[in-house]
Amino acid sequence: MLIPFATAVAVGLLVLWPGGAPPHKPSGVGFDQPTERARVTKVAEVNCADVHAEQQPQPPSPGGQPPSGGAAAKGKPCQQATIEVTTGENAGRTFKTVVTPDALRHYTTGQDVVVAYSPKAPKDLQYSVSDVDRSLPMWVLAAIFALAVVLVGRLRGVLALVALAASFVVLTLFILPAILQGSNPLVVAVVGGSAIMLIALYLCHGLTARTSVAVLGTLASLLLIGLLGSVFINWALLTGNTDDTTGLVHGLFPDIEIRGLLLAGIIIGSLGVLDDVTVTQTAAVWELKEADPSAGWRKLYGAAMRIGRDHIASVVNTLVLAYAGAALPLLLLFSIAQSSVGTVATSEVVAEEIVRTLVGSIGLVAAVPLTTLLAALVVSADRKERGVAGGAAGPGEGEGSGVLTHTGEPIAARGPTDAQAGPRRRGGHGRRRKR
Repeated sequence: MLIPFATAVAVGLLVLWPGGAPPHKPSGVGFDQPTERARVTKVAEVNCADVHAEQQPQPPSPGGQPPSGGAAAKGKPCQQATIEVTTGENAGRTFKTVVTPDALRHYTTGQDVVVAYSPKAPKDLQYSVSDVDRSLPMWVLAAIFALAVVLVGRLRGVLALVALAASFVVLTLFILPAILQGSNPLVVAVVGGSAIMLIALYLCHGLTARTSVAVLGTLASLLLIGLLGSVFINWALLTGNTDDTTGLVHGLFPDIEIRGLLLAGIIIGSLGVLDDVTVTQTAAVWELKEADPSAGWRKLYGAAMRIGRDHIASVVNTLVLAYAGAALPLLLLFSIAQSSVGTVATSEVVAEEIVRTLVGSIGLVAAVPLTTLLAALVVSADRKERGVAGGAAGPGEGEGSGVLTHTGEPIAARGPTDAQAGPRRRGGHGRRRKR
């Protein structure tokens, strides 16, 4: 069953593989501006009221607050930072920028920043700070993560990192370019997610029946998530265009189906947690069978479901809290507005998160009994086949020929037992004594 599925995934990758990045003419506005690295070489305090018109105070990042006239009126000092561009064709060029005291972020000498370049602007306004340079802390954090995974997981940890890299490759080289090229986001997400699932599971857990059961359980749950997501996105009339980023993407690439993009995000977001659930349940069934080889599939299913129910409780709570944490600023806005729970829950921006959370959670809940049942049936059938093969003795062998000793030798092939031979030996000894 998995061979046709893997073949279909491979064909889907070939058919949908993007021919290249879609043509896009940079607008030179916002995120579309080219950027360079730079460094703060000097920071001085200046009177905000004395700043020249060509050096209007500005926040150091898009997340900062706009300049406030109140700070300048009170005579509070502003920061004037001298910044040197360190990369690109204009490396070594310097410019100055001013930060108001009420900005969220201030500069320090030697700090690395990212600057946006506007070649069509006047020369003294071509560069502006767009963000801070976070390369070093991000690389250090990634190294700590990789080290922790390898130290604890050893070979499995190394394979997990390789699978993570492969997932990133599929995401960046196939899923994103294919969606930008105009392919159906849902189809791209199903094909790309299936490829990620096959690579990650078989690479980390090996080409075994146990892994194949986890793959089938994950696939069935993904199909359920896709079906439920499609039904409720259309029934709730969700557009998927609930934030500035989605609107910007739709403006730059009008051919992208935003509803399909929302559903694709639900599928890809649920994939990682589904892998965890299906692999854990499959492993539980196999371990239970090892502990009790005589257990039938019903007994295995019941015991593994007791484990699965605890898993469901923790995973669903984790997923809901993860989505709530991501939407926390939005929930705070509704709390400030003192909106009713019904109004908040049925607004599109919150309803989208609710659909995303509940559809993914239903898929997770369904994955537990589906995977557990499949694993119990497969492991029981596998052990029965082994038992039949081991007990298929040749003609003329006794009942014990299918039972092996610690040496692997059939009991019947070793002749009579000590208990059976005992009287014969005792009789022989008696006759020798009489003689």
